[in-house]
Amino acid sequence: MHDLTRHRYIADSCRRDLGEKLVFIGGPRQVGKTTLALHLLGSERGAGHPDYLNWDVARHRQRILTGELPTGKLLVFDEIHKFARWRTLLKGFFDEHFPERTALVTGSARLDHYRKGGDSLQGRYHYYRLHPYSLMEMNSAPGRDDLEALLRFGGFPEPLARQNATHCRRWQRERHSRVFADDLTSLERVNEVSLLELLFAALPARVGSPLSLQALRQELQVSHHSIRRWLDIFDNLYLTFRVAPYGAPRVRAVKKEQKLYLWDWSVLEDVGARFENLVAAQLLKFCHHREDTEGFAMELRYLRDTDRREVDFVVLQDRRPLFAVECKAGDKAASPHLRYFRDRTEIPALYQVHLGSADYQAARNIRVAPFTTFVGELGMP
Repeated sequence: MHDLTRHRYIADSCRRDLGEKLVFIGGPRQVGKTTLALHLLGSERGAGHPDYLNWDVARHRQRILTGELPTGKLLVFDEIHKFARWRTLLKGFFDEHFPERTALVTGSARLDHYRKGGDSLQGRYHYYRLHPYSLMEMNSAPGRDDLEALLRFGGFPEPLARQNATHCRRWQRERHSRVFADDLTSLERVNEVSLLELLFAALPARVGSPLSLQALRQELQVSHHSIRRWLDIFDNLYLTFRVAPYGAPRVRAVKKEQKLYLWDWSVLEDVGARFENLVAAQLLKFCHHREDTEGFAMELRYLRDTDRREVDFVVLQDRRPLFAVECKAGDKAASPHLRYFRDRTEIPALYQVHLGSADYQAARNIRVAPFTTFVGELGMP
């Protein structure tokens, strides 16, 4: 079993922001939001802490409905967005008690969805997206064993901590069932759950490649509109995320086809696809962390031209490229596409990351490095 007792990467930022506003924490199901909230409470009693309220617990729900809230300086509301008047409750709490008292609110896809439905809480909270574990969260000096565990078991706390293949497979099935049975039906009005499951089953084979909606439409015999809507639902449920192309001015870049990745890359069989998905998830985490803590407008893109030259990822800050990343499972020579795009774009640094040990400057502004070195040097969360 892997020791995951290190506090989560957003813990210090959340603690600091609780002195300014309410704090909302969203993210995938089973990513560790409740555990983080209890850590911030300083709870040694787990979910039995008197200042922790979970809407799904009957006695907690009764206290919320009757207004008999705890009197602690920090309250934690878990799954409170299932309460129809949750915004009014939090607005009243903030206006009456802040700054003497504050609150932390956690939830999964529905919290992210419902908080966008009105502005009664505008200006009263900071929002964070909690991602699965990454290398630097596992170990401040990550090694090969850390990377292999992350690559094989994914970044969700339970399977990563256990590192048991059978347990991981069972966890994947149970999480999948709960997302489709609970989150999907409560978040979206859908009558075609079986078709959505068929679509989701078809996606792992398409990870890392430009996504053809037409091919998916033909495979499932449904409309183009349905495919687009269902993919949006998967993104909203934190099952998938998509990366749009980067239209560099001096490159005949593709402009429409997106690439798709999974929040849980451990389900992928191909090692190369799994590694590329892990890198994509790490870069998305980097972007979200900068947005949530520093307020920059971050984007994760990929670069591909009409002649099929491609670099896997480009990270943008306030619409300007920071760096590009190419993924290779082995420590091969630098891709010639890196040099091609270096000379035709304003990307200041290009990296080729891999699972091996080679580390060298391949050319001006082009670095080949192990993924473990890359995340450490760039200060990835």
